[in-house]
Amino acid sequence: MPDDKIGPWSIGSPFGQQYWDTGWFGLLFTLIFMTFIIVNILRARSSKELFIRRIPGLNAIDEAVGRATEMGKPILMVPGLSDPVNAIAVQAINICAYVTRTAAKFSNPILMCAYSASMYTLAQEVIRDVYQQEGVPERFDPDSVRFISDRQFAFAAGVSGIIHREQTAATFFLGEFYAESLIFAETANSIGAIQVASSTEATQTPFFIAACDYVLIGDEFYAASAYLTREPVLVGSLVGQDWSKLFAITCILCGAVSQSIFSCNHAKKVQEVIAASGGDKAKITEGIANVKKEEKSAFAFSKLFRPGDVPEDIKIDRPVNPDAPATPAEEEGGTK
Repeated sequence: MPDDKIGPWSIGSPFGQQYWDTGWFGLLFTLIFMTFIIVNILRARSSKELFIRRIPGLNAIDEAVGRATEMGKPILMVPGLSDPVNAIAVQAINICAYVTRTAAKFSNPILMCAYSASMYTLAQEVIRDVYQQEGVPERFDPDSVRFISDRQFAFAAGVSGIIHREQTAATFFLGEFYAESLIFAETANSIGAIQVASSTEATQTPFFIAACDYVLIGDEFYAASAYLTREPVLVGSLVGQDWSKLFAITCILCGAVSQSIFSCNHAKKVQEVIAASGGDKAKITEGIANVKKEEKSAFAFSKLFRPGDVPEDIKIDRPVNPDAPATPAEEEGGTK
């Protein structure tokens, strides 16, 4: 096949050769993962209760709202510093909506501080919808959702000031947080507020753990919507993803063991060839070639995780560029 007619995804191209070796394996994994998720969604929809382990930080929401109601003080929520709005921000808003729904049942005031204009608009609409769904639209206060600042430490100072002035009884810090995380946590801790926090930034999670009462760590943040709402699609997707993770871990372990066995046997055979050759380079080269031929039909499971050689009939010879620098092997052989 002429070189100029080879498409980027044809078998003869580098991309095509890579797909020939391993592309089908990725599609197989994707299909298996999708099957796990779909099966568990169907299980959840068939009224079968799927198990989700207890998450203390989410169980503490009712406790925090109840404490704020008893004290007659507001609840403060900060859905992270996402700008623009992304999946993390939407997840944080969903948790805040659940908190608001619980607070609306007890007529407890809330405050939500937004970092960006887009977050402010989204939060205001979501909170308004929550009050309407609870049948008390008159309790929605437009001033309960506030745009503070789109500058990191100006936002941190503004939120800290609100915490002190309003003497909030419960605070929820959920989403993307950075250097201001400890400022929020220490300020709320100084007035004795009960705190539930979570940051998708691994570097900020330790600060929340040190200063907050409850912290959602890692995937607990992303599992919150399914845990709180128990929607069949969300619960089934969550359980299906857990199955997929277990399957991937099993494959990695099996592949590692299989490849280790293959490598040990290969090294042993090469050593035997070298020992039997008596130092003759030609015999060593021929013996190693024979070992590779024998291995092509052995260790089928190992070969599944180890890309095979590109078939000879689809290999192509690229024209050599005379201006290209010589490779180390060419320099050693004295050719270019």
